[in-house]
Amino acid sequence: MRQYLGDTPFFASKGRIRVLKMIVGLIAVIFILRLGQLQIIKGEEYKYLSETQAIKQVRIEPFRGNVYDRNGKLIVHNESSFSITLTPYDFKIETMPLLASLLETDSVSIMKTINQYKTFSKFTPIKIYKDAKFDIVSRISEYYDDLPGIDVAVESKRLYEFDGNLGHLLGYTREVTKAQLEKNKDYYPGDNIGQSGIEQTYERDLKGKHGIQYVAVNKFGQKVASFDKGSNDSPTINGFDLQLGIDIKLQELAEKLLDGRRGAIVGIDPNNGDILVLASKPDFDPRAFTGKVPYELFKQLSEDPASPLLHRAVQSQYPPGSTWKMLIAIAAMQEGIINEHSQIFCGGGLEYGGRYRKCHGGSHGNIDVETAIKVSCNTFFYQLGLKLGLEKFEYYGKLFGFGQKTGIDLQNEKAGRLPTKDWLINKLGKGSEGYIHGNMVNYGIGQGEILVTPLQMAVYTAAIANGGKIFQPHIVNSIKNTITQKKETLNIRSREININPIIINAIKEGMYGVVNSAGGTASAARLPGIDVCGKTGTAQNPHGNDHAWFVCFAPKENPKIALVVFVENAGFGGGVSAPIAHDILNAFFNPDKEVKPLTPKTDSKANDSLFIEQPIDIQIIETDENQNENP
Repeated sequence: MRQYLGDTPFFASKGRIRVLKMIVGLIAVIFILRLGQLQIIKGEEYKYLSETQAIKQVRIEPFRGNVYDRNGKLIVHNESSFSITLTPYDFKIETMPLLASLLETDSVSIMKTINQYKTFSKFTPIKIYKDAKFDIVSRISEYYDDLPGIDVAVESKRLYEFDGNLGHLLGYTREVTKAQLEKNKDYYPGDNIGQSGIEQTYERDLKGKHGIQYVAVNKFGQKVASFDKGSNDSPTINGFDLQLGIDIKLQELAEKLLDGRRGAIVGIDPNNGDILVLASKPDFDPRAFTGKVPYELFKQLSEDPASPLLHRAVQSQYPPGSTWKMLIAIAAMQEGIINEHSQIFCGGGLEYGGRYRKCHGGSHGNIDVETAIKVSCNTFFYQLGLKLGLEKFEYYGKLFGFGQKTGIDLQNEKAGRLPTKDWLINKLGKGSEGYIHGNMVNYGIGQGEILVTPLQMAVYTAAIANGGKIFQPHIVNSIKNTITQKKETLNIRSREININPIIINAIKEGMYGVVNSAGGTASAARLPGIDVCGKTGTAQNPHGNDHAWFVCFAPKENPKIALVVFVENAGFGGGVSAPIAHDILNAFFNPDKEVKPLTPKTDSKANDSLFIEQPIDIQIIETDENQNENP
């Protein structure tokens, strides 16, 4: 007997249809959510589980690019090294005691490494032990079946084929940090990345590209054979090779000559900006960063009071002293204040602002610019500084690149400081304009608030040598593409500074006299058969002994090298830095002869010049030591 609700059968009622639709819809939603969980949330895991029943992806490490010096000598290359990796998903925690025993370490250290990368995919292998010795690799292989998730990976470590360090120039590689991994998707936990020097600057070129190998695996996820004869594998691409402008023999000599000192040596080819020498002491040995790096190494280097990680050639900033005098002379002649024949009287000093500033070497009488450079007459340049004025001083300082970074292909270069009117007013306060003008007495001889790097001084010296062209200094001059097997030359910036050739010639004559004429302050740099042009400098240091500068180039005509030698707290440039420059120039121009080094003299009385450059009693405005760059 049918039941009716009004005129409509119950089973055909709209209410029952609505309920059925809701049930069907709910079931559909449940299936969709479950499907989404399987496909999206758990998809990677289940895909991995299915694939690991048969195949597994293995990353093949590329070799970093090699490094050659300017003459094609191989100075940095690689050798194979073994790392022990752990894949978190496959690893069984109960095997930890066995693993720690085989690695001769403790489980806490292993877990610390694992936890460091716990936010990354648990299917990604983690390098838990680098540069494993053969006996450790053998033990791991012996217990391979008992250590699911543990594998041996082949990678590379750096080898250095030269004496010395080149630590600041080459830099070093170190394990990629968590922060770097998050920014660079091409890296994996345990990979190495360039952290300083050209290893950092050219990381993308040197790194190469990982290859992928597909292998058949057993039920523990351990590889047992190649899959499908390697038809699906992708090849490893090794890093590109770098050719430097460095002369490795010259570099080795420069480092030896700086041993036991704090300072820097920079050599540049004035014709193209190639860096021939770039030494800084104290330094560090990049070999210590290859393979398994001791945990305390970086901390020890960072806390060392000698600051071995500080690259003094490009990061330390000092007053230039008398090496600045050529710039003042160029500016004064270019502005028509003097010419190459003009004479200024030196009576042994200058009275200005109620103070008498002495000149070293007594009274020079009436002298021209060439003689003033040769004997380093302070009185001459005191007066030129005052006549030039701060605005022109700033203009020509910037023209030669001071107060600016040179653009060398190294990180963390400093810009030095070129005092400007605005900077000085900000420092001294309003109403100090008269005092600021008086600063030009100090600036005329390279003292006061001026700060330069040895690299900037090398670029400046090279511009004088080549007649007025500024080249961007560079360590690397070409990159060999390992895919095309072609060398790619780098594009180097350059600019003309348009100085009258007559002026440049007068400066060169003065610098020639510094080294080769009686009364010059750098006879120790004299080299038979080579016309060396140079300038000494003794920079006052309010925090200790004076610094010793020597800048030079050679030969006088068609110069091949511009060189800067700087030694901290060493006294007089002519007695300390000039002999070092002599030895480097001798090795550069006589590469096949044995170099007999001069012994750098720290006692100013040993200088055989008639006039010894001495520090002058001048007032230095106290400046903020943390103020590194020109505002």
